[in-house]
Amino acid sequence: MTKAKIIAIDFDGTIVEHKYPKIGKEMLFAFDTIKALEAKGHKLILWTYRTGKELQEAVEFCKRNGVTFFAINENYPKETTQDNYSRKINADIFIDDRNIGGFLGWDTIWQHLHPEGKEFLHLLKNKKAHFNYKKTKLKLW
Repeated sequence: MTKAKIIAIDFDGTIVEHKYPKIGKEMLFAFDTIKALEAKGHKLILWTYRTGKELQEAVEFCKRNGVTFFAINENYPKETTQDNYSRKINADIFIDDRNIGGFLGWDTIWQHLHPEGKEFLHLLKNKKAHFNYKKTKLKLW
């Protein structure tokens, strides 16, 4: 069984089609997949550029579709500047249409996170890229 993760999910272009500041149509399988991830025990954070009225509309849209997020644009509910608030979300996984390669689609995301009978596929593809050091000096000329 896969350990529950904190998953930050973008709104425009990920949960719904891009129509900002309006709300676009639901992306295929978005709410079904999000509800299934929540049922697996993952903590879900709505992570979006939206603020104010547009953010509230997005939150209400998600609620009408059966999704209430653990937190919205914060690491946990009611996070404050006294809590060393950071605009960067502390998540294990980010689901966003602005990934390199674009949005994978909710069916592919589900298969990566919970493939039936297989290992959890959300692993680092290049562990060496997470370190900023050189073992030998590279000479280009």
